[in-house]
Amino acid sequence: MSDFAEPLQRLVEEFRRLPGIGHKSAQRLAFYVLRSPRADAERLAQTLLDVKDKLGLCATCNNISDAELCPYCRNPNRDQTQICVVEEAHNIMPVESTRTFSGLYHVLHGAISPLRGIGPEQLKIKSLLARLSTGDVEEIILATNPTVEGEATASYLARLLKPLGVKVSRIAMGIPVGSDLEYADEVTMSKSLENRREM
Repeated sequence: MSDFAEPLQRLVEEFRRLPGIGHKSAQRLAFYVLRSPRADAERLAQTLLDVKDKLGLCATCNNISDAELCPYCRNPNRDQTQICVVEEAHNIMPVESTRTFSGLYHVLHGAISPLRGIGPEQLKIKSLLARLSTGDVEEIILATNPTVEGEATASYLARLLKPLGVKVSRIAMGIPVGSDLEYADEVTMSKSLENRREM
């Protein structure tokens, strides 16, 4: 027997399916929707449907887009000679927030992970190679996550891209600003030493 009326219980269960939402959070969200005006609930429902119905992938870079090309690929002021390769579309935002990169992006939609059955053929690598055929691209910046899978993906791409005559670089990794050295693990410390620069 459920704790709530059936429609409310279903809503709690749907919220629980979202990542990072536990039972208590799901209940709070469900009760918030219940107490909200109908117009708010309708707007939320329509927004959810719009995300499913009106969004797709950019024809060039595989970013999430509501048009054939995403805003970055549509922008003629972006540097066409640089492509920053990321694992997922949400990884673009941290790069953009720096306001220092003005090139284009390429979203792989994952990382190589043999344990999860994800090989290079499951990633959007062919379309990256196709983008290089124009001859405009001078540098590929590999900004995959600093995980085992991200490192494996970056290594694979570097081996694949270097023979094509394009500069391949990897984002630097190391100690975050504002942290203390005593909390750094061996891999982070090793990467920090590896990626040191002259002052």
